Amino acid sequence: MGAQWKAKGKAQAADARGKLFGRLAKDIMVAARSGADPALNARLRLVVEQARKVSMPKDTLERAIKKGAGLSGEAVNFEHVIYEGFAPHQVPVMVECLTDNVKRTAPEMRVLFRKGQLGASGSVSWDFDHVGLIEAEPAAGADGADPEVAAIEAGAQDFEPGEDGATVFITDPSDLDLVSRALPAQGFAVVSAKLGYKPRNPVDPASLSAEALEEVETFLAGIDANDDVQNVYVGLAG
Repeated sequence: MGAQWKAKGKAQAADARGKLFGRLAKDIMVAARSGADPALNARLRLVVEQARKVSMPKDTLERAIKKGAGLSGEAVNFEHVIYEGFAPHQVPVMVECLTDNVKRTAPEMRVLFRKGQLGASGSVSWDFDHVGLIEAEPAAGADGADPEVAAIEAGAQDFEPGEDGATVFITDPSDLDLVSRALPAQGFAVVSAKLGYKPRNPVDPASLSAEALEEVETFLAGIDANDDVQNVYVGLAG
């Protein structure tokens, strides 16, 4: 599953598209607080590029920028909250939320963690590294693009295989924008770039039974379905 858990299956993928647009809109609104011009706001530029790559409607994207920058007359007040704990079978989990009402989100998380274990702040985060995560794929016409060479030349700390032939480049948080800008020259098109968490000591799925893995997947799907959840980072290898 790697650092970030994603829903699997065709039916889930269709539903996930709507959730993706909603989550990107939140990210755009939060980033736009620092300015509505992507050329002058690196964080906003990265999220806008990601939104365009997944074909977010232009009016939805522009509305989110205006709303976040305070240009629409609508108040936006999202709070960033992280919940830490364990999925079934002691698999560590970090849940990143953007919420306009923590008093609603907190009890919902307690309910969702009933089949696992909700921990206090710091109970799990010590076993994760805060990093930049850049998902990129070979650019059109860039046959033979080498991820190892690209990582070295672009200044990434490491890389690992992603989904569908993509590569995830791992950076220091402060180098996220710099590496994202450098990768195209190495033959890679950036699909997404964000700050996230990478497990230091992921659990080997081979150590769990098929039934246990299914329980973990069901637990994660329930967490991911919550409207306030932006990202779910899981300490499970593969």
